[in-house]
Amino acid sequence: MPTHAPAILVLEDGRSFTGEAFGAPGETFGEAVFNTGMTGYQETLTDPSYHRQVVVMTAPHVGNTGINDEDPESRRIWVAGYVVRDPARVPSSWRSRRTLDDELREQGVVGISGVDTRALTRHLRERGAMRVGISTTETDPAALLERVRASSEMTGLELADEVTTQEAYVVPAQPGPWGEKRFTVAALDLGIKSMTPYRMAERGIEVHVLPATATLDDVLAVQPDGLFYSNGPGDPAATTQQVEVLRGALAQEVPYFGICFGNQLFGRALGFGTYKLKYGHRGINQPVMDRTTGKVEVTAHNHGFAVDAPLEGSTTTPYGEASVSHVCLNDDVVEGLELRDAAGSLKSFSVQYHPEAAAGPHDAAYLFDRFVDLMSDRSTDRKGA
Repeated sequence: MPTHAPAILVLEDGRSFTGEAFGAPGETFGEAVFNTGMTGYQETLTDPSYHRQVVVMTAPHVGNTGINDEDPESRRIWVAGYVVRDPARVPSSWRSRRTLDDELREQGVVGISGVDTRALTRHLRERGAMRVGISTTETDPAALLERVRASSEMTGLELADEVTTQEAYVVPAQPGPWGEKRFTVAALDLGIKSMTPYRMAERGIEVHVLPATATLDDVLAVQPDGLFYSNGPGDPAATTQQVEVLRGALAQEVPYFGICFGNQLFGRALGFGTYKLKYGHRGINQPVMDRTTGKVEVTAHNHGFAVDAPLEGSTTTPYGEASVSHVCLNDDVVEGLELRDAAGSLKSFSVQYHPEAAAGPHDAAYLFDRFVDLMSDRSTDRKGA
C-alpha cells in the first residue's frame, strides 16, 4: 500500500486528531457528523443531503467493495470530507471498478484515515455536531482551528438550490398489471436520490422531477395526481419558497408525500417549527414505529433537523387535521406526519427517514404503496364529487 501524507482533523472546540491523507490532498471544512451504517458507503457519499458535511464512518473498515458504476445516488460525491479508521487496501467485489481512495481523489474530496473514529464519534455524541476542518497541507492545529471557526455553520443555510437539477426531466412509469402508467407525480428535487423516482416508477408512476426553484404554476402544469418533496441538505427554517409552494398545493387538495427534508418542510407548511438535533440521525439501523399500524421498522436515516410537533393528539391547520404518524423509538423524535380531512381520510403524509434506501433496510418500502393508495383514493373522491 502506498505511503500517504500526514493529515490533521480539527474540531471547532479545539480537539484535534492526526492521521493520513485519504482521497484528494488539500483542505476542507464542513459540519462534522457520524454515520453508523455498516454498509452502503457509496450511497452515503453520493447522497446530496450530505452537502457541506464531513462524514465520520463508525464502521472500522471502509472501502472493502470498492466503487462501482451502478450504485451512485446522484451525479457526484457530495460530502465535504470523509473520515475513516481503516481503509481497505484492496477492494474485493466483482462489481468494483476502482478503489474508494481513487474515487475520492478523482472527485477532489479531501479525507483522512487512521483516525480513532470511535473516540471522535463519542466526542460528537457528547458535544454535538460541530464545524470541522481536514488538511493535508497545514501542520499547525491552531492555525487550522482559526479557519474552522471562520467557516459557515449549518444553521441558517439554504442549500437546496446548490444540489438540485438545473433542468426538469421525466422518469417514465414502468409498465405493469395497471398498463403503461397509473399516475403522474411532480417531484421537487431538493437533493433527490436516484432510487426515489425509481421506486415510484416501478409502481406505475410517471415522475416529473422539477428544480427546487419550481413555482406552484410549474407544479400544476404537470397536471399531477400527487406532489412529492425529496430529501436534501440545509436548515428547513431557511427554506421558504418551497414551503409556500407546498401550502398552495395543499390548498388545492393535491395529495402530498415527503421524505426527510420533505417531512421538515411539510411540518413548516402545517405551522410547526423545526429545530437542530444535537448530533442527528445518520445510519441504516434506526427503529421507528408507524403509529397508524403499530408496526416497528428498522430504517435508514440522514437528518440533523427535526419537526417540533406534539406527539399526542392532532393540530387543526388550514388544510386539515395534522398529527404525528411515526416516532423514533430511541429518542421520541418526530419521524412522520399525516394530514387528514374532517372525515378522517388521509390527504397527505411524510416521513423523516428513507423508505427508498438502496443499501437497505427495506422495511419502509410500503410507504410508496401508501402514496399510490392515497392518489387512488383522492382521485376516486374527486371523480365522485
